[in-house]
Amino acid sequence: MASTSSSTLSISSSSTLVDVKAPRQSAASSPQCVTLPTLPPPPVQTQNRPWKTTVYCRKVARNVMAMATGEAPAEVAATELPEIAKTVQEAWDKVEDKYAVTSLAVTGVIAIWGSSGMISAIDRLPLVPGVLELVGIGYTGWFVYKNLVFKPDREALVQKVKDTYKDVIGSS
Repeated sequence: MASTSSSTLSISSSSTLVDVKAPRQSAASSPQCVTLPTLPPPPVQTQNRPWKTTVYCRKVARNVMAMATGEAPAEVAATELPEIAKTVQEAWDKVEDKYAVTSLAVTGVIAIWGSSGMISAIDRLPLVPGVLELVGIGYTGWFVYKNLVFKPDREALVQKVKDTYKDVIGSS
């Protein structure tokens, strides 16, 4: 076994070379040296509960064996997809032309990205956002007065919406 010896570390601020074999000066006699205490040896760690390690290793080994044989462990097999994921997956399986649907989705994402960039560019112009806001408020006021204030106008609007809905969906 290797024996441990208590030695001190000295840091000198002078630029002289130190001979390793020469006897060292004590720290108290030299005000330029700093002495650091030695650290105690690390504590010996004993395993008070070796059975916990054994149980953990068995659980890991069981999971590895299950994965190697292709069987799913109980924890993994219990998880299920959310209902919305199942619905989306069923809808995707029913689609015949997946290429066209994917192209439309990518085109939609690009259109939204481009329009948000255009709106943010318009928003940075000094007068345009205020003018567009006034136009929107004016149109909303006109629409409410024309279609929602009086009862016969409301009934005509509701009938027009129902007719448009039937044209889009189809009469059944």
